Amino acid sequence: MLALDLGVFHRHSHVVSVKEAAIWSTVWICLGLAFSIFIYFAYDGQWFGLGTVPDPVDGIINTGRTAAIKYLTGYVVEKSLSIDNIFVIAMIFGSFGVPPMYQHRVLFWGVVGALVLRGVMIGAGAALVARFHWILLVFGAFLLFAGLKLLFTKEKEQEGEHFLVKFLSKYIPMTQGFHGQHFIVRAGSAASHEPAVPGEAAVEDLAVESAKPNRILFTPLALALIVVEFSDIVFAVDSIPAIFAITGEAFIVFTSNIFAIMGLRSLFFLLAGMIDKFRYIKKALAFVLLLVGFKIIFADWLRTILGEHFNLILLGLILFILSLGVVASLLFPQKATKDSNEAG
Repeated sequence: MLALDLGVFHRHSHVVSVKEAAIWSTVWICLGLAFSIFIYFAYDGQWFGLGTVPDPVDGIINTGRTAAIKYLTGYVVEKSLSIDNIFVIAMIFGSFGVPPMYQHRVLFWGVVGALVLRGVMIGAGAALVARFHWILLVFGAFLLFAGLKLLFTKEKEQEGEHFLVKFLSKYIPMTQGFHGQHFIVRAGSAASHEPAVPGEAAVEDLAVESAKPNRILFTPLALALIVVEFSDIVFAVDSIPAIFAITGEAFIVFTSNIFAIMGLRSLFFLLAGMIDKFRYIKKALAFVLLLVGFKIIFADWLRTILGEHFNLILLGLILFILSLGVVASLLFPQKATKDSNEAG
């Protein structure tokens, strides 16, 4: 699907419209939800050995129904946490001045890198959970900390990203401006003289002109991609422990992550322009992290009280919290600042 996306549907760089983003978001969400049907039958029929060993988190052998509920819960958690990532990516693109027509290209390769990095992190996490069950308590405590931090910390600049930009700019040969859709150009090549956007006049790039012929130079587009990857690693530190609080089945953890991330690009173009309107989403995400952290620490007690519907109730609570955040944002929108009122 990723190859089809870039190789066919987005073969040529263009500005992704809201309509196109809405269509692709719907496609990816439908695929993500539909995969729960495969999960159900795979675990119910014990295909490929799935559903034959106890889940490392709760010690229960997952039936088709239980596995599907855990997958959907993980998918919803990962999808909701990616909304916060969208806000950061929008700031990264704004700070680098990435032309809108190239943003999809950056996000595509960002998703490819995220899948690889998360695959490694999930594999390591699954091994730790299977071998050291007490690590779940560490995950739970971390999620409580992350939830409280998100709940009470005000917006601030991404210091780590600024440090990364300064470090890379100092030690990696860079061009001064964008050169088409290229991440890397060779000094003296045709690509090194391409304008930032097709149809615009080429601007002299002193870094290219002063470099030795054929020297490899990274463009600001490459730097933006690296920072996007870095931001995903930061968010994965929160999201991956959250999914391991739900299940230790590596197959469910990885597939729920894949489908949540795959729709990130189209969701970005759909929500980036209106993310500020949902002022209570961050609060809702904070409560989701707190709920999942509380669940993993007090899992045995909660399972005794709630019984066999424990995982279904958790999914319902997460959906309720997120819906409440959206509704509250629509009912109580951000008021215009005093300065903006005076300017008007």
